[in-house]
Amino acid sequence: MRLRSATFRLVPSVALIILMSGLGAVAQQTSSSSQRRDTGSRMGIRNVSSGQKLKIKGSIVRRDADTFSVRDEGDLETVVLLTDRTSVKSKGGFFRTGKNYDVTSLLRGLPVEIEGVGNQDGQLVADKIRFESGDLKVAKLVEKRVAPVEEANERLAGEVGEVGEVSRMAKAEAGRAHERISSLDDYNVQDATTVYFRVNSYVISPEDKRALDDLAQKAMATKGYVIEIAGYADSTGNTQRNRALSQQRADAVVRYLQENHEIPLRRMITPFGYGDLRPVANNGTADGRRQNRRVEVKILVSKGITGTSD
Repeated sequence: MRLRSATFRLVPSVALIILMSGLGAVAQQTSSSSQRRDTGSRMGIRNVSSGQKLKIKGSIVRRDADTFSVRDEGDLETVVLLTDRTSVKSKGGFFRTGKNYDVTSLLRGLPVEIEGVGNQDGQLVADKIRFESGDLKVAKLVEKRVAPVEEANERLAGEVGEVGEVSRMAKAEAGRAHERISSLDDYNVQDATTVYFRVNSYVISPEDKRALDDLAQKAMATKGYVIEIAGYADSTGNTQRNRALSQQRADAVVRYLQENHEIPLRRMITPFGYGDLRPVANNGTADGRRQNRRVEVKILVSKGITGTSD
């Protein structure tokens, strides 16, 4: 019975990884009559008329400072504009309502439903964004900047070690998707800092607050910036505790930047806790463990803005 449950839990994950294999494909102009009838659509891009109410479904394929792009089943991309009034929630079910999420949860590869109104730039200004909570969990596994697919594979394989054949299928599909997913990683690191924490703590020290203050000032002086935040833990304790603690550390940095510098949440992407993965020092020493109890904070700028291509 336990094996069957594990299999059913993996199926959405495998499906999303298979879906991710097509994210890097360049949108092609279509000659089908249905797409020709779509108002303002050309070359695979949907231009929403100003004042037009629209509801779309698709997967997120790109994140920018205040916008993200969604590709639907017709291979049309729509640019969605986030505002402070955008409602982001998981879908509810019988006798329950959906959970509120920050816009930082809008990760590449996440299937979403969006309701909004067009603006003068042809964008869809989002009023409501909804998604399945299970899809978000999978998107968090897949969304990795340094190793976009390999670590997701390892986690999936670890979670369902009993289901060897299904795990091997996920690895094969993810391997084929690797280069295309990596092509979406179109940002340069403009600046960075690292925040360190005491054992079992997610309290930011005064010294690290000053470092975050400095980084925030640099970010706000940078055109089109986004901030990536990743939390980590040392190898002390069990895996579940380390993941939770690293997420709390990442969330603490998000809260500090928002409350003290009014950095919009939509400009902080992927505040994710990796647990004791990716150690930067030897966990066998006290100093090594201290270095691993950290949050890495990076200012990212689109390569299109900086004029670089690699």
